[in-house]
This record gives sequence, structure tokens and C-alpha cells, in this order.
Amino acid sequence: MMSLGMQRDKIRIPLKQAELEGVLWLPADALGIVVCANSIAGPRMTPPNDYVGSVLRSARLGTLWVDLSGSGGVGQGTQEAEAPVELGDRIAAVCNWLGEHQATTDLPVALFGAGEAGAAALDLAATRPPCVCAVVTRGARTDIVGTAALARITAPTLLIVGSLDDAMIASHRGAYAALRCKKRLEIIPGGTRTFEEPGSLEVVARLTRSWFLQHAHFVVT
Repeated sequence: MMSLGMQRDKIRIPLKQAELEGVLWLPADALGIVVCANSIAGPRMTPPNDYVGSVLRSARLGTLWVDLSGSGGVGQGTQEAEAPVELGDRIAAVCNWLGEHQATTDLPVALFGAGEAGAAALDLAATRPPCVCAVVTRGARTDIVGTAALARITAPTLLIVGSLDDAMIASHRGAYAALRCKKRLEIIPGGTRTFEEPGSLEVVARLTRSWFLQHAHFVVT
């Protein structure tokens, strides 16, 4: 159920060779907006399955869930290694759209991403620091983000990985060591890369909300 004062809009952002689709949820008294990037189209993008987004919105944080795959299917197949750059350009287009949209133009923007989209969020934070006030990643492909890019990030950054995601734990530790900003690494006990285990997503949502409220440039009134 949508709370009073909550605006929900389906949005489309045109690109040169694709069109991004998303859902913008905006509380009337929003403190800021969180771009929740998804590189694979699916039900997680579409409310009411957006559990993390609902937790953020309960804290007066607007959310823009966006499917970065567009019509080009970026992030799949052999293009996977190039995903941070290509998806980063698409997240940048989303941030530009928010800056031009009347309802969000004055709101601080934070990034939340998983998988390849999480890697792209880190890459964007490294290249456009004034546009990003905080970053949270969940099971991100930190193995495809360069250490030089990580060292350039100035926005407070929280990395979340599951304890059962053996392939990504080492790369998350390496990414954490490379970061020079305010940072935190959380390893969720019993969590896999999808965090579909009972209770895992609740922990992710709680950590994400706390990080944004504590470290993003959101002014609570």
C-alpha cells in the first residue's frame, strides 16, 4: 500500500541506442533520492517486490528503480567485463535526468547497486564525485572495478557481501582496502550473492538505510 504523500511514476529516459525504464517513488517530504540500479530486467525492479526501496522510503528517502539493460541488454554475455563503463554511462544519464526533473532537481543523489550495476555505481562515483553523495553496493562485481577508480571515490561507501559468496569476498576485501573515502565492509552471515535467504535482505535494507541517513548529505528537518 502506498503511504499518504507518496508519489509513484513510471519513467522513461531516452538514450542514443536504448531507452531506460524505471519507477520513481517520491515522498512529499523526501530528504534525497536513491538511484537503485538493476542491470537485469526482472521483478525486483517492480514494486511491490522492492523491499529495500520500501525501507528507504519509510525513512523519507525517495527511490528511482531503473532497469539499466535498456533495449541493448548490457551486462549479459561477452560484454560483462565492459559493464562498469557502459552501465556507468547509463547511471550518469539517470542522474542527469534527476537533475533536470522538477520534483528532484534540488535533492541529493545516492547510489545503490548490485552485481554489475554495483560495479558501475562505484565507477560513476569515481568519475563524477560532485553528483554522488553516498554509495551502497550489494554483492557487487568489485572484481571488475579498478583499484585506481576505487581510490578516487570520495563519497562514503558501504560494501555488502554474503559470507557464502566465496567468489566475491576476496575482491570485496581488496576493494575495501583500495577505497580512500569513509568506508565500511559488511559480510552478512549465511548470505549468498542474491541474499534470498530468510532475513538476509532485511539486514541489507537496514544497513543501507542507516548508511544513507548517517553519511549522505541529507538534511533531516
